[in-house]
Formats: sequence, C-alpha cells, structure tokens
Amino acid sequence: MTRTFKYSHLRLIILFLGVAALTGCAVGPNYKRPAVSVPGTYRGSTTADATTAPTTAQTSAASLGDEKWWEVFQDKELQSLIRTALNNNYDVRIAATRVLQARAQLGITRADQLPSLGVGGNIVSQQSPKIGPIPAYEITQGQLTASAAYNFDFWGKYRRATQAGRATLLANEWAQEEVKATLVADLATAYFQLRELDLELEISKSTFHSRSESLQLTQTLEQHGINSLLDVRQSEQLVYTAATEIPDFERQIAQEENAISILLGQNPGDVPRGLRLTEQPHTPDVPAGIPSSLLERRPDIREAEQNLIAANAEIGVARAAYFPQISLTGGAGFESPALTNLFTGPAGIWTLAASVTQPIFEGGRLKSNVRLAEAQHEQMLLTYEQTIQGAFRDVSNGLVAYQKDREFRIQQEHLVESAQDAARLSEVRFKAGTTDYLEVLTNETNSFSAELGLAQAQANELIALVQIYQALGGGWQE
Repeated sequence: MTRTFKYSHLRLIILFLGVAALTGCAVGPNYKRPAVSVPGTYRGSTTADATTAPTTAQTSAASLGDEKWWEVFQDKELQSLIRTALNNNYDVRIAATRVLQARAQLGITRADQLPSLGVGGNIVSQQSPKIGPIPAYEITQGQLTASAAYNFDFWGKYRRATQAGRATLLANEWAQEEVKATLVADLATAYFQLRELDLELEISKSTFHSRSESLQLTQTLEQHGINSLLDVRQSEQLVYTAATEIPDFERQIAQEENAISILLGQNPGDVPRGLRLTEQPHTPDVPAGIPSSLLERRPDIREAEQNLIAANAEIGVARAAYFPQISLTGGAGFESPALTNLFTGPAGIWTLAASVTQPIFEGGRLKSNVRLAEAQHEQMLLTYEQTIQGAFRDVSNGLVAYQKDREFRIQQEHLVESAQDAARLSEVRFKAGTTDYLEVLTNETNSFSAELGLAQAQANELIALVQIYQALGGGWQE
C-alpha cells in the first residue's frame, strides 16, 4: 500500500464523516417552554384590617428573593452557623456528589457522538528444528495496526441523548441549589425557635424568682395571722407553675441545639447565640417582586424545567430507533514476516467496512419505548406546572402569614401590657385587703401566659419572614 493511496483513503473517510455530521437531522420535538398561568400579583401582597391601614408589598422588579441570605439574616452568629452548614451539611455534600455523577454520565453519553480510535501490535517468533528433508527455520513476524469505528448520527439519537444528559446535569445542579436554600431556611427557622425558647426560659426564671419572693411574703403574713393558709397555697401554685416550665424549656432548648448541630454536620453540642429574639432586625413590608420572575429565581422550578427538557429529548432518542443505524469501521497498519521490513516494502495493510441495520420486527418494543418516553414527558410537564402552582401558593401563604403574624404580635404586646398592669393592680388590692388572693392568682397566671405568648408571636413573625424568603427563591445565591 503506497503512502499516497493511504492518505487519499484517509481524506475520503474524514470527508465522509464531516458531511454525515453536517447533514444529519435530529428526530423528535425541539423543546419549547410551555405556557403557564402566571398571576399578575401575589395573593396576599395587599392586606388590611379594621385596625391597620392597607399595606402593599412592593410589586416592582425588586424582590426579597434576590437578596443574599447574609443581607436578610443580619445576626452575625446566625451567619456563621449558615456558613458552617453550607460547608459541612451532609445533604449539601450528597447533592454535590449527584452533580458529579450527572457530569460524568454526560461525558459518557457525549462520547457516543465521537469516533472511537485504537492501536495495537504484536510480535510472533517461531523456531523449528530440521525435520527430515525440511530444514530448520526461524521466523519473527510483526504487526502494527490502528483501528477506527464511527456510528453515524443521521437521526440525532446521540445528540438527543446528549441533550437529555446535559439537562439532567443542570437539573442536578439546580437540585443542589434547592438543597442549599432549604438548608438556609431550616437553619434560620431553627435558630429563631432556639432564641424563642431562650426568651421563654428567661421569662419563666424571672417569673419564678419574683413569685418565690411573693410566696415568702405570703407565708410570713400567714404566720402572723394576716393571710390564710389558702392564700399560701394559691401563691405556691404560681411558683410551681413557673417552676414546671423551666425544666421543660431546658429540655426543648437542648433538643433544638441537637437539631441545629445536625444541620451543621456536627455531633450534638452547644450552639452559640447572637442577638436576642427581640433584637432581630426585620422590615414590616416585604418586596415580593414580579410573579413571572419567580420562574427564573426558584431553583425547584428550574430543576423541574430541566427534567422536562431531558424528557423531551428522550422522545427523540426513542424515535431514532425506528431508522437505520449506519456504522463505519476501518483499520490500517503494517505487517511483515521480518521486523526489519515492517515499515518498508509492501508491508501496509488496510480494511474499510460499512454496515447498515434497519429494524423490521421488534414485537412492539420500539413503539412502546416511544410511548414510554412520551408518557414520561407528560409526567414531567405536569410536575413542572404543579411546581409553579406550589411556588405561588408558598409565596401567598408566606405573605399572609408574615402580615397576620405581625398584626398578632402587635395585639399580643397590648395584651401583655394589660395583663401585667392587671397583675400589678391585683397585688396592690390584695395588700390593701380589698380582694382575696384568687384575683392575684388569676391575673398573675394571665400575665405569665401572655408573656410566653408574646415570645411565640415574635418568633412566628421571624419564621414567616424566613418562609417568604425561601418561597421567593432566596437563600441559594452566593
């Protein structure tokens, strides 16, 4: 085989491959984002009641979801906890490995679009003694070959598979961002609940100490015949009510710290504190932004769309199986019975082969594969639409909860002021002898419950802010 002959065939093969790659089509539908129903405004963005003026959440392009999590949660200790969790949390790390798997799978799938090349060689040495009239001989034979194989992607089977693999990779990347956003929201929620429990424990201890002092006074007055034993027993009830709350709150605090430690990717332990619950900054009005922008901001919606794109591409893969599969194989090299002549003389060898395979009867397998791909696409489409509806529900629920929790907290503050004043007046009336201790018992109990209720209301308002932030697609931005 002459060098010119080999090169001319090589150029012909390369030209043929190039023309095939350029003229091939891709069967199956091209992806087009489906039309979805997007409301003009978020339900709950404008709320009002009889005691407050209407408050409108901003409907401009600005949205709370666009802000970084450290801009929303300004407690330095909370920020430090979130950074630790993003680095060490197992769910985040597992999601990262899924991205690596999807990236590797894409590389495997994409390799089908390219030709495969290989080289090989062997040396065989044979020696035979003289046998009768046959003289002794020694032969050393060498062979060096290079091979190539290529499956023409006329119908876009491999290109559609690559599209599906790329969309799956992006879906896993968005799933990772969703895990991060959920982690930020869960950790912020757990931290605010922890600070609520801290405040409730502080209230319980303060109430316990003040009531213990009142009990001592009541016991002294009973010993001098001024108060009755019933007054002492009623005063003891106030002390014991506060005392029973202390170990219960301490239990809840330890368990909440354990839950936060797991989110941090650490063994259960103490959790550092920053600002008090009442010092956490938050705005009364939350900019919600334009509803249509939610489709681009929420990672779960982006993940659902990428899964839809992958399912759409898989339809093309299934339909391409109906068409002929064309492959080309070739090889070239040198072979000689003497190693000294391996690269000289007529030692060149080459082969070139093409094959065509056309399915004729598969027992309904091909049709069923197409139907399966179309049904999976329909499922992904419904999932995409369902995810969008759920996102708008989450935002609406968050907006309503934040506004109503704020209104509830304001009224709870009034209730605490009134209950505390009623308890003070009852104590004055009792000491003046104008009422019995039952009135003190009732009003002290109401005051204690109102203070604990206010702590819960303050925490609920902050937790509702976290829910809005997550619902608007915030928390994953870095």
